[in-house]
Amino acid sequence: MYDVGIVIVNWNTSALLKRCLETVFASQGVNFRVVVVDNASPDDSVGMVQTHFPQAELIANETNAGFSTANNQGLSLLGFGQPSQPDAPRYALILNPDTELPPDALSKMAAYMDADSQIGAVGPKLVLPDGSLDLACRRSFPTPMVSFYRFTGLGKLFPKNRYFGRYNLTYLDPDTEAEVDSVVGAFMMVRREAIDQAGLLNERFFMYGEDLDWAYRIKQAGWKILYNPAVTVLHVKRAASRKNSRAQQEFHRSSLMFYRMHYRRTTPLWLHLMVMFGLFLKGGPLTWREIWHPSHY
Repeated sequence: MYDVGIVIVNWNTSALLKRCLETVFASQGVNFRVVVVDNASPDDSVGMVQTHFPQAELIANETNAGFSTANNQGLSLLGFGQPSQPDAPRYALILNPDTELPPDALSKMAAYMDADSQIGAVGPKLVLPDGSLDLACRRSFPTPMVSFYRFTGLGKLFPKNRYFGRYNLTYLDPDTEAEVDSVVGAFMMVRREAIDQAGLLNERFFMYGEDLDWAYRIKQAGWKILYNPAVTVLHVKRAASRKNSRAQQEFHRSSLMFYRMHYRRTTPLWLHLMVMFGLFLKGGPLTWREIWHPSHY
């Protein structure tokens, strides 16, 4: 049995993916399988993997299936599901192609989970190319109030405040481990038994929000989620994806979906109206469509 099954979903990032895979296959002290799922990249990503990394298992989609669906394709190939296959790896890792791992990252994270059988998922300290912390690597769930603090700018004004800084937990020491609501899908290691209970990623999320939803269901099943800064991983985090209008619309659409799935029924009317108004102003056409024609949850 493998220790870790790794799924890397790629779209049009051949050079970054190549560097990511170089660091993955340099990993030491752990047995692992790697599945690359390419979402119909227009660049040479598929050929690059076939040429340089024949040891990786490759799924080449003919269309862009989205992040959740593509990850589920890889996870299913590895044997994860509800329930998982008996020979599925002990841990699943969803990993972005714009990350670079130190050689001991996989072994340290697996050992960390081995030491506490109640940990359902764990993430490392992610740093950007300039050495700063990727704030998304540890988060609270975006409850209506937490989201309000973020979108009004209170979180940036008072990052060390335990209430206003909850979205990215900016009041916590980045070098201290902590139990958190969620880690980010750029590097998210999940215990097989947690997947057995929580299931795979929710494919209604095309891009963004799927990691938060997965973490929410994992915690609802009784598992802990930990931030482990003893392992540091580089996250290049391309600026284009953050500034792209379509990506921003998908982010707000996913925020609306997450809110409706998990918080709408318990949110007072006045706060619900504020949430919907804020998302309407920021969201763009994809969010507007979701407001008027909601997905089936």
